[in-house]
Amino acid sequence: MKVLIAPNSFKQCLGAGSVGEAIARGVRAVFPKAEIKIRPLADGGDGLLDVCARCLPSEYVTVDTFDPLMRPINTSWLKVGSEAVIEMAQASGLALLKGPEECKPMIASTFGTGLLIKAALAAGCREIVVGLGGSATVDAGCGMAAALGFNLLDRNGKQIPVGGGGLGALDKIIASDRDERLSAAKIICITDVRSPLLGPEGAARLFGPQKGATPEQVEILEHNIAHWSEVVERDLHVDVRNVPGAGAAGGGGAGCAAFFGSRPQGGAEWVGGRLGLEEAVAEADIIFTGEGRIDSQTAFGKIPEYVGRLARRHGKRVVALGGSVEEGTDLSQAGIAECRCINPPGISLAQAFRDAEKNLALAAEQVMIDFLRR
Repeated sequence: MKVLIAPNSFKQCLGAGSVGEAIARGVRAVFPKAEIKIRPLADGGDGLLDVCARCLPSEYVTVDTFDPLMRPINTSWLKVGSEAVIEMAQASGLALLKGPEECKPMIASTFGTGLLIKAALAAGCREIVVGLGGSATVDAGCGMAAALGFNLLDRNGKQIPVGGGGLGALDKIIASDRDERLSAAKIICITDVRSPLLGPEGAARLFGPQKGATPEQVEILEHNIAHWSEVVERDLHVDVRNVPGAGAAGGGGAGCAAFFGSRPQGGAEWVGGRLGLEEAVAEADIIFTGEGRIDSQTAFGKIPEYVGRLARRHGKRVVALGGSVEEGTDLSQAGIAECRCINPPGISLAQAFRDAEKNLALAAEQVMIDFLRR
């Protein structure tokens, strides 16, 4: 029996590696001699560094930078040979804020992420992967650009205020002072969503409320990002409105296209490609995947959808385990045969977090029992 376990993390609960180990315990309870491969995955958001560090020869590099509210912090990026892997969430993430009262997308900035890129350039890295996910920002990557020398000026020739609220004051973008090392570097931006920049599924209207924006602020942010995109097209000659994934990380996907010439690409595909996932899929008899919440959004670029797509190509059965599964969710078109919620009905979130490893193992054990009966 060959079993592949390829999960995402369960956000704010378990890392992808811990999820994989818990599922493996459940598999071994039924098939003690099963040949199990655990391939923890990430899609560009929280956990990207941990997954890459676990599976690739690499080293953490610690640097001083700033959090989304421009407070000094100490965080890390990952050096993989001459390549750098940067997780935006490490410097500009929601998880760095101390509660809902600190969620302030009008002033939250990606400046700290820009400093991580600058540190990687200084270390000699000329291929830099930036995972766009888990951000607290809706600034279209402008803070990131400012940290790298782009001048974003108002009508008086002064730098615009940080955050999405400042984009409405933008009058001119001058790139002549940008970090000259960018010219010789390749910036690869990876994301877990394909959202457009503007509109109901865009940076402000879909993701703004998740980052604390009020309905009034959402409309201001939508207007400001639209204005920014017009200035980008005029001054940088890049049309970012129709870039798939432009809305990721509060418009950070569009920012990568505008400032670095990097079109966002699927994070799951990038990570899976580096880890040789398709070869492992082809060899497996059954495959487990999963994430904290499985719902209708899972089919749009999330880890389970990517694993399911590979499995369907090779005629393999995939079961997705989730801390919660939205009622009526059907991912069969995404190549997933079955979605299972690991938690018994009616338990509290605190209980679900506490018992997550135990419940993952029990759910996997039941899947394998059912597999025997098929």
